[in-house]
Amino acid sequence: MGKMTENEQIFKNLRATADAIQTLFGPNCEVTIHNMADLQKSLVYIKGDVTGRSPGAPATNLLVKLLQQSSEEGDHKHNYKSVTADGRCLKSSATLIKNSKGKAVAALCINLDTTSYFNAIQSLLPFIHDLDTGIYPSKETFANSAVDTVRTLFGQAVDDIGTQPGAMSIDEKTLFIQKMKENGVFQFKGAVEEVARLMDVTKCTVYNYLKKIE
Repeated sequence: MGKMTENEQIFKNLRATADAIQTLFGPNCEVTIHNMADLQKSLVYIKGDVTGRSPGAPATNLLVKLLQQSSEEGDHKHNYKSVTADGRCLKSSATLIKNSKGKAVAALCINLDTTSYFNAIQSLLPFIHDLDTGIYPSKETFANSAVDTVRTLFGQAVDDIGTQPGAMSIDEKTLFIQKMKENGVFQFKGAVEEVARLMDVTKCTVYNYLKKIE
């Protein structure tokens, strides 16, 4: 067996690293390795299953953007939020790996599904403190724009429901829209558009929910 090339050694080491990371964090974690020389089917190794992909999948838009950036500071993006096709929230990191010539030959990406953690926190909150006691002051956000206020009220409605919009049932989404209406969200110009964007649905869908609760 011949001596491995530098790139082959890099990918071998990355596979061992991917296995170690995914084993540490468990089933909610997925670690992928990409070959940046073939963006059309860059995914060459995957440990865990969070995004539903398999080897041969293309590079993500974020990886393509990272590859286009030339500065050393642009070789990674850590702790950013991403969302799966079915609405689960992920905490992700992506790092380009360079060879001795300074060329990005691989990428190591970590995706941690935080949806179950979020839902667990929501279920425990009633036992941690009682909001009716007045011990905890009302949360007030001093926004710089109407959009910021809409986003804050949107987040508070998510907390009230206890589930991310992508994982809500139709009844929960109806209640979700109703809570935002009761809190005055739709009094702001452009609120329907912003809510639709945050929910990843069309404006017509939001209007349909509003008509449903009239």
